[in-house]
Amino acid sequence: MSSSESLSTSTVAPNLEATQGRETAMPQLETLISHLVAAKRSLSSISHVWRANEIVTAARSTLEESVVVSARTGFLRRGLNNQLRLLYNVRTEVEEISLRGRSEFAGVLKSLDAADGRLRKTLDLLRETIVHGSFRPEGEETKSLHDFVDERGVEELHTSLKSSIDRTNAVQVELDTSNAAFDDELRSIKKALGNYRTATKLASSRSSASSSSSSASNSSLPSLSSMPSMLHSLEMHAQEMANLLESLVRHFDLCVTAVKHTEGGGAAARSITGDMPAAVHVSGRGVPNIEEGINANLNAPLDPLSDSEYQEMVNVLIKDAAEAEDVVMEIQDRIAEMESVLEHMVAQRDTFLSIYNATASVFKHLSSLATTRLPGYISQAHNFTRVWNEEHEHIGAGLSDLSDLNSLYDGFLDAYDGLILEVARRRHVRHRVEKVLRDCKHKLDQLYEEDVNARETFRVEQGDYLPSDIWPGIGREPMRIEFHRISGGNLKGIATQADDQQETAATEAAEEDRTAPVAENIENGEVIPELPKDVVEQALIRVRTRTRHAA
Repeated sequence: MSSSESLSTSTVAPNLEATQGRETAMPQLETLISHLVAAKRSLSSISHVWRANEIVTAARSTLEESVVVSARTGFLRRGLNNQLRLLYNVRTEVEEISLRGRSEFAGVLKSLDAADGRLRKTLDLLRETIVHGSFRPEGEETKSLHDFVDERGVEELHTSLKSSIDRTNAVQVELDTSNAAFDDELRSIKKALGNYRTATKLASSRSSASSSSSSASNSSLPSLSSMPSMLHSLEMHAQEMANLLESLVRHFDLCVTAVKHTEGGGAAARSITGDMPAAVHVSGRGVPNIEEGINANLNAPLDPLSDSEYQEMVNVLIKDAAEAEDVVMEIQDRIAEMESVLEHMVAQRDTFLSIYNATASVFKHLSSLATTRLPGYISQAHNFTRVWNEEHEHIGAGLSDLSDLNSLYDGFLDAYDGLILEVARRRHVRHRVEKVLRDCKHKLDQLYEEDVNARETFRVEQGDYLPSDIWPGIGREPMRIEFHRISGGNLKGIATQADDQQETAATEAAEEDRTAPVAENIENGEVIPELPKDVVEQALIRVRTRTRHAA
C-alpha cells in the first residue's frame, strides 16, 4: 500500500431491523477474530508514530542549531581571513626588516673589515719601514716609522666600533629570537588550520557520500540549503504515518464491530481487546489523537445491522485486512527513512559544529596572539630598526675615521719616501753649490794672483819713478774675498723656539770665527744626511708606484 492510499473508510449505517440468518455468519467468526488480532497487532505501529514526532522535533532543533552555528562560523571565517592576511603581512614586514638590517649590517661589516685591513696593512708597513740612521742622533737605537705613531687613537676607534657591533649583534639576536617565536606561533596557527581543513575535508566527504541517497548539496562543504527540505520531508513522512495509523485504527474499530455483531463474538472481542492500553494519546503536528477513537469503539453499544449491511461490513473488513500489512510495512519504511534523514541532518549539524570549533580555535589563537604577543614582536622589530639606525650612523662615522687614519698613515709613508727624495735633492743642490763655490774661488784666486803679479810688475818697472806720496794705495795688495756660510733658519710658518735657538747659536759661532774653514762652517749650518744610493732608488720606485696606482 503506497502513502497515497489508505484502508477503506466505508462505514455501515446502523438500522433497527433484527438480523435474520446470523447462522450464515457463524463460520466467519474465526476469520474475523484472526483479522481482529492482526489489526490489534498492527496498532503497535503507534510507537513509530511517536518516534516520528520525536524525529521531527529533533530535526527542527538540529536545523535551528545548524543555522546559528553556520552563521557564527561564517562571521568568524570572514574575520579569520582578514586577521590571517594581516598577520602574514606583519610577519613579512618584520622579516623584511630583519633581512634588510642583516644585509646592511653585513655590508657595513664587510666595509669595516676592508678598511681595517687596509689600516693594519699600512701599520705593518710602518713597522717594516726602518728610519735610516742618518736621520737620527748618533747612538740611538733603531726605530721604525711606527714608533712615531700614536696608536691609541686606533685602539679607541676599534673599541668604539666593537661596542656598536656588539650592540647591533645583540639586538639582531633579540629580533631573531622574537621572529623564531613568531614562527612558532604561525606553526601553531597552521596546525589549527590543519584541523580546520581536516574538518572541512571530512564534511566534504560526508556530503559527497550522502548526496546519492538524499537531497544534500553536492558542494564541497555542507550547505544549509538541503536541511529545510529534509525537515519538510520528515514532516511529510510524519503526517503520512499519522494518516496511515489512523486508517489502521479505523480498520481495528471495524474488526471489533464485526466481531461483536457476529454471534458468539462479543466475548471474543472483549477478550482480545481487554489488554488495550488505557491511554494511547499521541500529540504533535500531523499526529491524531487515537485514544478517543479506540476506547470509544470498545465501549460503544452495538447498533443492529441488516444482513446486507453486515455482509457489506465484512467485505470491507476483508478487503482492508489484505492491505493492513502493507500499511504497517509502509510505516516501518517511512520511519526507517526518517531515521536516515535525521542521522544525515545530525551528521551535518556535527560537521558544522566541528568546523565551527576548528574555526573558533584558530580565531581564539589569533585573538590571543594579537592582544598579547604580537605587539611584542612588532615592538622588537621597531627596536631593532631604531638601534640599527643609531649604530649604523656611528659605524659609518667610525668607518670614515678608519679611512682618515689610513690616509694619514699612508701619507706618513709617502712623506717619508718624499723625505728621502728631498734629502737626495738637497744633497744634490748642495753639491752643485759647492761646485759653484769651488769654481768661483778658483777664478777669484786666479784673478787675485794675476792682480798681484800685475801690481808687482808695475812696482818694479815704474815704482822708482813715482813719488811715494802721490797715491797712498799704490803699494797695497789687491783685496781678498772670503765666503761665510749663514744658517738658513726655518721656512716661513714652521719656526720653533728650538730652531730659533739653534739658528742663534750657529750665527754667534760664525761671528766669533769668520776665518773658519769652509768645511767647518758647513757643520755650523744645515746638516744634510748622507743616504745610500739604493735607499733613494727604492723610495723613488715606491713613489712612482703609488703615482701610477692613484692615476
